[in-house]
Amino acid sequence: MPAADTESQAARRLTVLEEIKSAASAAQAREAGRFDELRNADEVARKVPKARQGRGLSAEIGLARKASPQKGAQYLGFARAMNEMPHTYAALQSGVLTEWRATILVRETGYLTREAREEIDRRMCARPESLIGKSDKQIDADTKKHAYELDPHAVVARAAKAEKHRRVTSRPAPDLMANVTALLPMKQGVAVYAALKRHADSVIGGDDRTRDQIMADTLVERVTGQATAQAVPVAVKQVVSTDSLLGLNDEVAEIPGQGPIPAAIARQMIVDGLDLSETEATLRRLFARPEDGTLVSMESRARAFPKGLAHLVRVRDRWCRTAYCGNVIAEIDHAKSHADGGATNVDNADGCCRTHNRAKEMPGWIYRAYRSDRGHTMNVTTPTGDCHSTTAPAAVGYRPGEISRAEIRFHQWLAVA
Repeated sequence: MPAADTESQAARRLTVLEEIKSAASAAQAREAGRFDELRNADEVARKVPKARQGRGLSAEIGLARKASPQKGAQYLGFARAMNEMPHTYAALQSGVLTEWRATILVRETGYLTREAREEIDRRMCARPESLIGKSDKQIDADTKKHAYELDPHAVVARAAKAEKHRRVTSRPAPDLMANVTALLPMKQGVAVYAALKRHADSVIGGDDRTRDQIMADTLVERVTGQATAQAVPVAVKQVVSTDSLLGLNDEVAEIPGQGPIPAAIARQMIVDGLDLSETEATLRRLFARPEDGTLVSMESRARAFPKGLAHLVRVRDRWCRTAYCGNVIAEIDHAKSHADGGATNVDNADGCCRTHNRAKEMPGWIYRAYRSDRGHTMNVTTPTGDCHSTTAPAAVGYRPGEISRAEIRFHQWLAVA
């Protein structure tokens, strides 16, 4: 439809479109639930061992929704919960609840008995008008309150169990930054933050740093044991073209698992590293096909070929090669399994996250890798027959040249000679 003519019409349309998104989410949950039922019935009929039933389904749902397998598992869990929470499902279907707010209700009741979950569903969503105007935080707080009233022992047990999941994770952030997150028991988290803030308050004004900057620097210094945050030695595997390294152009470089970085910053990182007396710098050459920039070989310093091959595949693929995933590569494996005659070479090697590498061992999953005009291509066929294709990105710094195939072959012969 054409864009709105008035401000009020635009506002009303935004509301209607948000409600349509909620209704579509409810329909997706219904279809995911039906997918689960059909798969379960099929596996029972085929007498698949109970311990193996349902394996790979979350990865299939993730692919169908153009998301990672972790997201697929969340969607599947959400769909299963909707069977026990009919009022929440109805509120989502009508647009009163957004998908995220329905997810909050599912998340905060998932550890309770079915009876308790159904009661919270009735209390929170039986009267849809009571949800109007409530924020995410209000829904979260109200759900937790009801959960404690209905089953306080389960809430306490959940808190105790949660401590076992304490961890530290890192993920890329915009502008060459990184989010390092610590999931800690509340009292420890509060204590860590308070100690950093207390120290920052005691030294602020001594230089031009803000309180937040001092807290961040103090965290790095105390965790690494270095005198200053800038003096931390770290191994950074940087992929950069020769021309960019030498300053002949400004093609972006890349840090595997993190993403692209500007050439000037890449060169400065190398210079800074060489300035540290205890830093060891090494150089390893990568070889790419001129036609499409696909990495085909790597200079290896290791004696064992599989280790060098694994390095090459990680640099070539960068992220899990299954469509829409984007998770860090956890395992290097054969696209066509070794048992089926798949070769142990760069063409048949693929980098996968752990979830997708486990899923492809299930019946009906077919991974095939081959060279195409686009480069190294991976086709993934799911048990439902859907096919998803991805192509490895071109090597860092690659630019397609206006040269003939004869010239390409000539350059390859010279390289071999």
